[in-house]
Parts: sequence; C-alpha cells; structure tokens
Amino acid sequence: MLILNKTELNPASFILNGIPGLEGMHMWISFPFCSMYVVAMVGNCGLLYLIHFEDSLHRPMYYFLAMLSLTDLVMCSSTIPKALCIFWFHLKEIGFKECLVQMFFIHTFTGMESGVLMLMALDRYVAICYPLRYSTILTNPIIAKVGFATFLRGVLLIIPFTFLTKRLPYCRGNIIHHTYCDHMSVAKLSCGNIKANAIYGLMVALLIGGFDILCITVSYTMILRAVVSLSSADARQKAFSTCTAHICAIVFSYSPAFFSFFSHRFGGYTIPPSCHIIVANIYLLLPPTMNPIVYGVKTKQIRDNVIRILSGSKNTKSHSI
Repeated sequence: MLILNKTELNPASFILNGIPGLEGMHMWISFPFCSMYVVAMVGNCGLLYLIHFEDSLHRPMYYFLAMLSLTDLVMCSSTIPKALCIFWFHLKEIGFKECLVQMFFIHTFTGMESGVLMLMALDRYVAICYPLRYSTILTNPIIAKVGFATFLRGVLLIIPFTFLTKRLPYCRGNIIHHTYCDHMSVAKLSCGNIKANAIYGLMVALLIGGFDILCITVSYTMILRAVVSLSSADARQKAFSTCTAHICAIVFSYSPAFFSFFSHRFGGYTIPPSCHIIVANIYLLLPPTMNPIVYGVKTKQIRDNVIRILSGSKNTKSHSI
C-alpha cells in the first residue's frame, strides 16, 4: 500500500487565472486598475511626505492618517502589480510559498486598515468630546502603542490562515480563478476538509470587522450627541466637518467589503464570479486611491500645505526664468 507524503500534495505553484469570463477584456480592465494604483501610490506617498516634513501636521489626527496611508500602500502593492502582470504579460504563475506570503499580507493589512479606521474614529471622539484633554490623552507614546497593537492583532489573527492553508492536500488542480491568493479561493482547491478554514475565517472577520465597526458606531453616536448639544450652529458645523473625511474613508473601505461578504453568502448564482473578483480588487484598491484625495480636499491643513508647496515651486520656476 502506497502512503503519500502530504508535502507531495502541495503544488509547486498556482496559476492565477485573472477574472473568469472576462479574459478577453483583461487589457481594457488593466487601464483603470493601473490608473488607480498610480494615484494611490502618488497620493499616499505625498501624504506621508507632508506629514513627515510639515511641523503643523505633527498631531495625533495626522499620525493616524500616516498609518492609514502606509497600510494602503502595502495593501494595494501586495495585489495590483501581480494583477497587472497577469493582464499585460500573462504571467499567471505564483509559487506556493509566494502565494501564502501574499495571502498573509493581504489579510493582515486589510485587518490593519479596519483597525486604523477604528482608531481614527476614537481620535475624533476624543477631539470633539474632550477637546481640552486631547493632547494629554493622545500622546505620541500612546499613538505608537495603539498602532503597534492594531498591527500585532492583525498578524496574530492571520498567521493561522497560512498554517491552515499549508496543511491541506491539494488534488483539485492548481488554477485559482482570481487575481490574487485569497484564503478561501486557495482552500477550495483542496480535497481535504476545509471546514476549519471557513469557520476560522468567519471568526476573524467578526473579531476584526465586527469589533471595529462596533467601536466606530459607538464613537460616532457619542460624537453626534456632543455635536447636537452645542449651542451654536456654526460650532456644530465646524465640529462635524472634521469628521467628513473620515466618514468618506469608512464608506470607501467598508462598502465593497460588505458587498463581497453578503454576495458570497446570499448571492448564490445570481451574481457572476467575474463580479465577485472585480469587487474583491476594488475592495483593495478603492480605499488607497480615494483616501488621499478625500483628505486632501476635505482637510484644510493638508490642502493649505499642498497649495503652499505648489505655489512655492511655481515661484521658484518663475525666478529661475
């Protein structure tokens, strides 16, 4: 009787097949993907540069924004370059270990994104409800600790994904109908029992997403109560205007996530697989693209610094001429 070693059932590589049903349109789909990726890279690198070099932005709100930008950069860079290689050069192969690494980065930093949005909601709560104690509550060491704790939470909860996926025997081929190595997309290629993967995946989604959404909801409930209690309409508008950019960031981040989550479970066969894959990519690409634009437009300090730098560069050019 031949006993197969489990390691022999681990494929050397997987084939990422892109967007199923739309293979002929990969080149056209690549243009918006590439454009959004460029905007995301330039916008988030620009925000990090501003926050680092401008003393007026050395405040808790902007430190959290820097965390969000750094998270966005890693999140979209872990998927989009490979997707573009699939679309442009048909480089669909990805090593088994490389696939596990990509899976780890994607899920860790999507969890980090959710955590940073939660921290930013708490920041707005402290700024509006306890304005006189804002600088004493959110000190630099506290910001560093909560940021590291959010990152550590993601790492510790996602590491089991890689072990749960690595232990599975793969005998249903090695073609993944996706643009990146999503946890369940890889697990479904296994002929083993993936119930533990599905249950743990749901637990992590509830532990991260559920907890963060609860904290954001409670924070904004308290903010709304504090804003409504202000006597002046101008003061109410000014207080709530500091939250508009963050609310937009929440919408851009959670809307594709909710659509993807509920359509997978309740959409059945009514939603084509190509739609699921496109939304999954938008979920990783839309927040990094839109967050710098929203914060650049809605946040006066960032907008003023950008205008000052641009006007300064124009003046330098005119003097050199």
